[in-house]
Amino acid sequence: MASSLTTLIDLSKPSLIACVVSIAFNPTAWNIVARNEYRNKTITRIFGGNARYGCYFLALCIFSAGMLRDSLYHRALLEQPQAKLLPAPLDTLVPAVLFGLGQIFVVTSTWALGVTGTFLGDYFGILMDHRVEGFPFNVLRDPMYVGSTMSFAATALW
Repeated sequence: MASSLTTLIDLSKPSLIACVVSIAFNPTAWNIVARNEYRNKTITRIFGGNARYGCYFLALCIFSAGMLRDSLYHRALLEQPQAKLLPAPLDTLVPAVLFGLGQIFVVTSTWALGVTGTFLGDYFGILMDHRVEGFPFNVLRDPMYVGSTMSFAATALW
């Protein structure tokens, strides 16, 4: 098993290490920052007491860090050994459908929650008026996580 795993994953590539570090760092960092905001209102104070501006700033930081993570993920995939896991035409059909559905879940959940609902507005004291129960939350409990996982898997399969 270990020898077959080393033929599928090249652990010596710095791009893989950078990708893994980014995947672990991003949610850790923004949760530390958000908890600090909840306790101390640091970002809100930086923005002159405007919690909404602070939340938008954090959203920009989270989104930017996510774009960097996606770039590192793509680079890591390009530098890893290729393995044909699905026969044609499933080798393009399955990843395309998986990516499309994943993006539907991510985009519609972001739309339903809005910027402050998506990007930790509750830590800034910005709460939604009601619980979001429509699509995609009526299909999945965590559509953003499931959708992004589907998209990452699809990218790896492509």
